[in-house]
Amino acid sequence: MPEELIAQEPIYDRKKSRLLFLDKQTGNIEHTIFENIIDYFQPGDCLVLNDSKVIPARLIGRRHDTGGKIELILLKTVAPDTWEVLGKPGRRAKKGSKIIFGNGELSAIV
Repeated sequence: MPEELIAQEPIYDRKKSRLLFLDKQTGNIEHTIFENIIDYFQPGDCLVLNDSKVIPARLIGRRHDTGGKIELILLKTVAPDTWEVLGKPGRRAKKGSKIIFGNGELSAIV
């Protein structure tokens, strides 16, 4: 998704939040607002809400073995020295990989 389309903070009137509807039968995409969501439900449908939050912490580093760039977004702390993160590109960071940040004084093990 283009960076400019990702909300940086919640909209004041939450029911006016943007909503994208994909009709799986036709493949049609419709842009609307959240307060119209009930218009898209059929009997037996289930709504799942995601209330997760991302803290604004992004780290840019390099893989120790290849020098390849990797971006980490810190999601939550799971222990005093351990974080759950999203990594881009995610599939390239294998368990045990070392990531170097800045001038090399800070590093992390995946």
